[in-house]
Amino acid sequence: MGFDIAADEAGYPIDNHVPAFEYANEKNLNCTAHAGEACGADSVRETLNKLAPARIGHGVRSTEDPELIDRLKEEDIHLEVCPTSNIQTNVFETITDHNVNAIFDAGISMSINTDGRTISDVSLGREYETLVKVFDWDRQKLLKTNLEAIAHAFTSQEVKVELRDQIMEAYAN
Repeated sequence: MGFDIAADEAGYPIDNHVPAFEYANEKNLNCTAHAGEACGADSVRETLNKLAPARIGHGVRSTEDPELIDRLKEEDIHLEVCPTSNIQTNVFETITDHNVNAIFDAGISMSINTDGRTISDVSLGREYETLVKVFDWDRQKLLKTNLEAIAHAFTSQEVKVELRDQIMEAYAN
């Protein structure tokens, strides 16, 4: 079971949501919070400090701060990166400006995602095609992000093992 908050972090401060996340964390719910998209690395830091999520939706602006990169790795915080959405929301001017490689190369846990259909009418397959074509990603990078997504999924260990086995089999073929 999971708990999530998603919105334009530039227009809506998170302070009103702190009690809900405190409750969710006390009840051991898995939490995700969107940050580091419209606002910079400071929004990710504030979100980690006040909401304590296990995953950050987007988080692409985290690379602006080396100390934050270290914290994300130390605390094993997973970033849900949505390249097409980040262009549509004007985080980056063009896809070639996206920092997906910087996030990956920094060793931050990340997955590739599509965001909501109301934001980005893109499939995961098209996101992968973009990464291969624009950023020269290979199967190993795609596999790593898939395995990270599974490791940070809000499900049981048994389901994670089953998903990992399915992904490994698919990549082997």
